[in-house]
Amino acid sequence: MSMTMSEKILAKASQKNRVDAGEIVIADIDIAMMHDLTGPLAIESFNKIGTEKVWDNNKVVIPFDHQVPADSLTSANNHILMREFVKKQNIENFYDVNEGVCHQILPEFGHVVPGEIIVGADSHTCTHGAFGAFSTGIGSTDMAMVLSTGKLWFKVPETIQFNIEGTLKDNVCSKDVILKIIGDIGADGATYKSCEFSGPTIKDMSMSDRMVLSNMAVEMGGKTGLIEPDEKTINYVKKHSNKNFRTYKTDNDASSLKVIDFEVNNLEPQVACPNNVDNVKPVSEIDVELDQVFLGSCTNGRISDLRDAAKILKGKKVAKNTRMLIYPASRETYSKALDEGLIKIFIEANALVMNPCCGPCLGGHTGLIGPEEISLSTSNRNFKGRQGSPEGKVYLCSPATAAASAIEGRITKPE
Repeated sequence: MSMTMSEKILAKASQKNRVDAGEIVIADIDIAMMHDLTGPLAIESFNKIGTEKVWDNNKVVIPFDHQVPADSLTSANNHILMREFVKKQNIENFYDVNEGVCHQILPEFGHVVPGEIIVGADSHTCTHGAFGAFSTGIGSTDMAMVLSTGKLWFKVPETIQFNIEGTLKDNVCSKDVILKIIGDIGADGATYKSCEFSGPTIKDMSMSDRMVLSNMAVEMGGKTGLIEPDEKTINYVKKHSNKNFRTYKTDNDASSLKVIDFEVNNLEPQVACPNNVDNVKPVSEIDVELDQVFLGSCTNGRISDLRDAAKILKGKKVAKNTRMLIYPASRETYSKALDEGLIKIFIEANALVMNPCCGPCLGGHTGLIGPEEISLSTSNRNFKGRQGSPEGKVYLCSPATAAASAIEGRITKPE
């Protein structure tokens, strides 16, 4: 009866004693999330189905984060449509323009616990696998079916377990680890696989660092990015949620399990170069002048990321011909940064601190780059046109590398 974490969670959700990789199951959904960018399409499809009420108004979570405050009449009208839906459906868990990025605030507000099925109309919903939940992104049409029925079909994925061993050097972090993994196995190296992150290095990581790994599982094709819950997980969840939950772990002899070992003792900071996330090189091999540095997103906008950047920026200035934009991932993060004096450090360094939201990450809101401009970003994607002009270029890195590079005005190894 040996199974992986994904298989055990999907078996529970489909009321089965056992499921196997490749099997199709109909699973009960515990949490369904849609935001201001994907929500309107899901609502349109929901209305076409003709269902009067969502299956459970307490299990639907709607945050506004992609285009907030509204930057156009189109986004303003989308916000109006979403607010009307929230009111009509009596959605309890609605977070308007002041709370922050969806993947950050869901765990902050206690919606994420181990062992559950979480779907979101956003590809980086896999972030919540850091808490031991089977969490994955779905399309707006699928979301309409979830809103109507509370169920969705899944093909049970095979599992790749990345066993990470070693001690990270100073100014090397989980973002460098996941970039290295993606660079090694490729953007399609884990297509429709459940990506698990395990080993002594993961045990030493904070929940914030673990969320980075799970967040970017989709960048190598993963269906979800799971980490086995431990004491750190349980402590975080109990602090933020009053829901009952059950933890699961992968059996070492599960038939669909493949293990890949990574050793990180000598890992140096990594950078993903244009225009693909798997085009990864050590930062020491890159020498590129920068127009913009973006610190934030659902990948690296948490308080630990801001602390890492502030430690490097304190008492220094952003380079004259470079602009630095900082987007805290949530209002809670912003408040902590204020209390700790981080915002003052950023302002004195001539960085621009923005409201908690996705910012330039999606290429559809504030802080976009123009033709021929180069952005260094702590976000998760660097596709052509991702942060503005298709003629611009985006590099991806850690918060420490971003801060050091902002000071120099070119991509630089953080010392």
